[in-house]
Amino acid sequence: MRPDQAKKEHYYRMAKKAGYASRAAFKLKQINRKYRVFKSGQSVLDLGAAPGGWTQVASKEVGDTGKVVAVDRRPLRIDLANVTSVVEDVLSWIPGEQFDVVLSDMSPSVTGIWEHDQYEQWRLATRALEIAEKVLKKGGNFVCKVFDGEGAKELYERAKGEFFFVKLTKPLASRAESSELYLVCKGYFGRH
Repeated sequence: MRPDQAKKEHYYRMAKKAGYASRAAFKLKQINRKYRVFKSGQSVLDLGAAPGGWTQVASKEVGDTGKVVAVDRRPLRIDLANVTSVVEDVLSWIPGEQFDVVLSDMSPSVTGIWEHDQYEQWRLATRALEIAEKVLKKGGNFVCKVFDGEGAKELYERAKGEFFFVKLTKPLASRAESSELYLVCKGYFGRH
């Protein structure tokens, strides 16, 4: 088994053992451990939430006094007291409330054609940032998957004009060969 396959299997087994809906939960856990995205009692919007690994992590981090609104075209298969599942297409959905944190681990159906896949990921990440700009409370946080390249740089520069802290990072749970990065933004102060 190649080292990257062993790593993938390691996080898959850990997710199963811990009861997470996906191994992606460990990416968010690692991001949160390093950047402290959540606080108890916060409201979180999870875009493209299915199967629900990130939703589970957010639910635990904000606790019983917090809430998570999880949006995806597919229904979640998890049932948590502080989670509301909304079955909608994120690209056309407009939330009607404000949130402390907006998350997006959305990813396109990868074709293997780099330019196409990168564009589609950029489109999803841009939509997530647009939603965050509309619904984040002042001081709010945003975490979003991007693919390495020009699109990631463009989103990074845009976010720098709206957040006090902006960082591109790759958690250990991401596969080494993957082009995915995560844009971590803290302290939303709005568009200039």
